[in-house]
Amino acid sequence: ACFVRNLEGVDLLKGDRLTNLYTINLHEMASALPICLMARASSTKSLLWHQRLSHLNFDTINDLARNNLVACLLKFKYHKEIINGKRYILVIVDDYSRYTWVHFLRSKDEAPAVIITFLKRITVLLQSKDEAPVVIIKFLKRNTVLLQSPVIIIRTDNGTEFKNQVLKVYFDSVGISHQMSPVRTPQQNGVVERRNQTLVEAARTMLIFSRAPLFLWAKAIA
Repeated sequence: ACFVRNLEGVDLLKGDRLTNLYTINLHEMASALPICLMARASSTKSLLWHQRLSHLNFDTINDLARNNLVACLLKFKYHKEIINGKRYILVIVDDYSRYTWVHFLRSKDEAPAVIITFLKRITVLLQSKDEAPVVIIKFLKRNTVLLQSPVIIIRTDNGTEFKNQVLKVYFDSVGISHQMSPVRTPQQNGVVERRNQTLVEAARTMLIFSRAPLFLWAKAIA
């Protein structure tokens, strides 16, 4: 057998040898021992944080705990709405804060309407919070981010779901500059490209771990 212990000698993980490998069954760990490795930041079990953070490695979890970043995740809620029939993901990232919004679409043709609705909600919220519709206020509470300046630039790739007359007319009417990366140059739109990969990898990991059917991929991302 093999053991993983902290500096105080407390056993955190235990593994048994199977053929030429040591395997660790996280489900069989003692309930009182495997707490988060940085107990001062959180008393939650390390396995629970490992799952909540999309199976993030324990070294990074420790770094988050040292900087008091794990505790705030206790209030995070997952919105698992029914999204049957939707095959596409529209990811919107605030370039300053890197805050991310995810919308699920049945087809790429829905992208312009979703983008316009999203921008209108943000704009109304910024102009007058007191007069904003109830839906907008709920939208703010759900996303927990209040932008400090209006949207002035949008950067996308050159896909037809973004490069079309509908969005062009709307952007011109509200004074938004639309920047598009050249064809086959994802590096110039790297922020959202990398976020797409992060979301997909996290969802795939959670689906494999939970042995959930693949049609629940959108719920895993949400």
